Amino acid sequence: MHFGSDLGHRTLSALVLVPLVLATAWYGGIPFAILWVAAGLLVLNEWAVIARLDHRPVYLGLGGLGIVAGGVLAVTSDPTWAFSAVVLGAAACSLAVPRQSAWAMAGVLVAASAALPVVVLRGSSALGLSAVLYLCAVVWATDIFAYFTGRALGGPKLWPRVSPNKTWSGAIGGTLLGTLCGLAVAYVSGAPALLPLAGLSLLLSIVSQAGDLAESAFKRLFGVKDASRLIPGHGGLLDRLDGFAAAALVAVVVAVLRNAGDPATGLLLW
Repeated sequence: MHFGSDLGHRTLSALVLVPLVLATAWYGGIPFAILWVAAGLLVLNEWAVIARLDHRPVYLGLGGLGIVAGGVLAVTSDPTWAFSAVVLGAAACSLAVPRQSAWAMAGVLVAASAALPVVVLRGSSALGLSAVLYLCAVVWATDIFAYFTGRALGGPKLWPRVSPNKTWSGAIGGTLLGTLCGLAVAYVSGAPALLPLAGLSLLLSIVSQAGDLAESAFKRLFGVKDASRLIPGHGGLLDRLDGFAAAALVAVVVAVLRNAGDPATGLLLW
């Protein structure tokens, strides 16, 4: 696709999706959870189509039930119960699709990683909104600046067999600017210790790019270019949330390990 056309489609999509995400993040609660659980269900369907999973209605029913139950528990209960519901859903899917059990389980886990960690982080804490904005700032800035830096500077390819358009210059530029943008949001949010958050932001930026590459490898394995045509300029929702899912999963694990009762505080206050 031509650069100008590609950029135009990406910009229009962002103008629709970003305000929706930010508005529901500000409101929080059930509307925010519904948005992300719906996103997780769409990702699950895209995964099933790409991997050509058997017994797709049964798979989507069992996997979707695990994600929905996880979303309800993420809002109303302890985060560990939400993750338990997802694991049970993934296990049930592996039994329902025995010939492709590994891909079946992976699809549920990826879809849940795209949907539930951000719901857990938002929670009801005073820092919940800041935690979500911090995560979005790292991932979105990494993606945006990797795109523009790579286009502007070019240079050696990052992993041409998996993603022929990604360059080392883009990866480094995205990592640096993603880390800085995350720190800027943390600073505005009043985080007292920025040095540990600099390391965490760097890690999340790298993980988000690794998630993007992993999804590219998954699609290449099955001979698919885009997860779907849902979002102009981006492909499917899985294409848009691949890096976010990876970074969100790492972020929520760090947050819950540090403060299971208030994950947002565990993420931002060091």
